[in-house]
Amino acid sequence: MLRILALAVGCALIASGALAQTAASAPKDTMTPADPYLWLEDVNGARAMDWVKAENAKTLGVLEKDPRFSGLQADALTIAEAKDRIPAPEFLGGRLYNFWQDSEHVRGIWRHASLDDYARPEPAWTTALDLDALSKAEKANWVWKGADCEWRAERRCLINLSDGGEDAVTVREFDLEKGGFVDDGFILPHGKQTTAWADPQTLLVAREWAPGELTTSGYPFVVKRVTRGQPLSAAVEVFRGEAKDGGYGVTPQVLHDGEGRQALLITRPLTTFEAETYLVTPAGVKRLALPLKSQIDDMVAGRILVTLAEDWNANGASFPQGALVSIDLAEATADPEHLKPRLVYAPGPRESIEAVSATKSNLFVMLYQNVKGRAFVYTPTPDGGWSHRRLDLADNASISLVSADPHSERAFLSVTSFLAPTTLWLADAAGGGLVQVKALSPKFDASKDVVEQFEATSKDGTQIPYFVVHPKAMPLDGSNPTLLYAYGGFQVSMTPAYSGIMGKLWLERGGVFVQANIRGGGEFGPAWHDAGLKTHRQRIYDDFAAVADDLIARKITSPRRLGIQGGSNGGLLMGVEFTQHPELWNAVDIQVPLLDMLRFEQIAAGSSWVGEYGSVSNPDERAFLASISPYNNLKADAHYPEPFIWTTTKDDRVGPQHARKFAARLAEMGKPYLFYEVIEGGHGAGANLRERAHTSALEWTYFIRKLMD
Repeated sequence: MLRILALAVGCALIASGALAQTAASAPKDTMTPADPYLWLEDVNGARAMDWVKAENAKTLGVLEKDPRFSGLQADALTIAEAKDRIPAPEFLGGRLYNFWQDSEHVRGIWRHASLDDYARPEPAWTTALDLDALSKAEKANWVWKGADCEWRAERRCLINLSDGGEDAVTVREFDLEKGGFVDDGFILPHGKQTTAWADPQTLLVAREWAPGELTTSGYPFVVKRVTRGQPLSAAVEVFRGEAKDGGYGVTPQVLHDGEGRQALLITRPLTTFEAETYLVTPAGVKRLALPLKSQIDDMVAGRILVTLAEDWNANGASFPQGALVSIDLAEATADPEHLKPRLVYAPGPRESIEAVSATKSNLFVMLYQNVKGRAFVYTPTPDGGWSHRRLDLADNASISLVSADPHSERAFLSVTSFLAPTTLWLADAAGGGLVQVKALSPKFDASKDVVEQFEATSKDGTQIPYFVVHPKAMPLDGSNPTLLYAYGGFQVSMTPAYSGIMGKLWLERGGVFVQANIRGGGEFGPAWHDAGLKTHRQRIYDDFAAVADDLIARKITSPRRLGIQGGSNGGLLMGVEFTQHPELWNAVDIQVPLLDMLRFEQIAAGSSWVGEYGSVSNPDERAFLASISPYNNLKADAHYPEPFIWTTTKDDRVGPQHARKFAARLAEMGKPYLFYEVIEGGHGAGANLRERAHTSALEWTYFIRKLMD
């Protein structure tokens, strides 16, 4: 199973009704003066939407009328819709499936080809599902949210569709052989929900089964067994958490191996990063004695793979945080309270696990060593141990696991870096074969650029690595337009990646791009993340400022030519840097952000992130949140650069409320700002390639105006 990144922030506002429920049950902050902009939290309210439309008109009147905008948008759209992009393959039912969007398929198509045909320059694709046609027929704006397929025959899948891009989905059963939805098949109405196939006739489903069966952050805490042909009202309860549970709600999960074994699991998050894991057996649901900070990855040869986010002492052995261990399924079923883990991998001081996924008999493990990708194959040995070997792939690049085939030994791996176009490789875990299958054509001229890695010293002496992509002939006189990007939270790693749009619209114009690996991320394992939790979060913000200071000290750039960018949790980072160090930047791009940290628990799914940020119900944590909350720390007598703040109406994860109120507060103080809200698109830049290209063009127009003019 590929590692799912939290948050890029975590989930949120369903609509006005969900807002009322969430606000009623989340901790109240009674110490903050009355908020004059609470009306902007009514996401779809007429007054709020009138304000949004007026703000959009003002911002578009500036950025779209810039003479460079149309060219930037055209370039961004050409790259986004290019037919020679690498179609990400997924092994399924003996075929390769791919979801694809381009100029002819705005909402997208789900399609398939054979492995041999996929390897050709122009595969002969067969369309399985056309979202443009479906949206037109059903008068909806369907956005693809993935497929959950029954693993035995891989014939039936549950298709997740979102109307407009929100996280809440409608689920429908699809027949891969017939190429259509199943008559009288499984259908789950709109909601935040997760599913797992118990067998071809039975699902485990977590959703809101009755009013009040959602956590305070709007996620389900009840799992029921749904049987084919029966109404949802006949579903049988399997597991029940509590409304106070944290995280993203209970999640059913099915694991299987190449020998036909199956493990049905239920994860119950207690906090943002702590969860109980249960095994569903014929005798009932049994809790596995796993550490609360751990993650189930996959299963091979009857061994469940678990990544640890805390140290674990079990069966007389000790395992460090960040390690990968295996648990024997048969032993765990027989005695779930006394597990006997075996070590698969233990990390070094500058290492972390990025992804773990099983083939029929082997395991692919992706690691990062000093933010450089490594790929390994691990093979179970008869004595319960593991052997391993490294795959011979590019050394100074990011290596990602795209898809592993549970019915063979093959897997697709992606190799990417800042300046080298992405390549796709087919690996054979058994025979050791490694073949390049696809290569992205260059989207910009990278011949004049180079990548370097430096380190900055943070306030507490910690060394913070960062990458600089810059012209080879860059003068060290502080004159270079520079964009600094980071995320800094939820153990999400920021690794090198090829961006055709960034390269074409920024690097080709002589811009410098910097990516910082600040604390809060996962680049060096759980400890790197934990160093910035809750009241220790100022370390993250100090790390970012230290990188900026280092760039200025090296005379790569200067405050006049330095801009910063971050989204979601990274949007909070931008807001903090905007208020704490306005003198360091001339441009601040605040994307789909959290900004009101004294009300974040009452907005959208904010209460699910208490494990990361803390809570206003804790006096010490409230005091810290008050000290860094961007919305609450704007000062009328301060001089701020003009920021670009943007969000989306359909974002039911973070929600648009934070961005709206921040802009309104700036307006009240008479400060310059640009605000834009995409009406569709969920927690991102738009619902389709055209919308996302438009948003990108707005951003790059803003940066060029601020840093290059």
